Amino acid sequence: MTADGAPQEITSLVGREVYSNNGVFVGEVEDVRLDLGEEVVTGIALGELNEELFAGRVGATEGVMVPYRWVRAVGDVILVNDLVERLREDEEESTTQPTQT
Repeated sequence: MTADGAPQEITSLVGREVYSNNGVFVGEVEDVRLDLGEEVVTGIALGELNEELFAGRVGATEGVMVPYRWVRAVGDVILVNDLVERLREDEEESTTQPTQT
């Protein structure tokens, strides 16, 4: 839906840039995942990913699926919840885990 409450075509999401709520570029929408029974969007498939953000996690030709519940706002760009913070926390946890010998 748009800001005035009018419905929006799902295909209008494709091609939009996605940013974290802190302004970090995440990627670009390539596709959407739908629940046809409920007729709702359940996820957005991102490509053209921020290489720095996803380094070591996703290959150059791969993408990621972001749950639609993480989407905060849809306008000229799409804002998602703390994705950057989640990735950084995961990275910090993996680097601070003691190694077993």
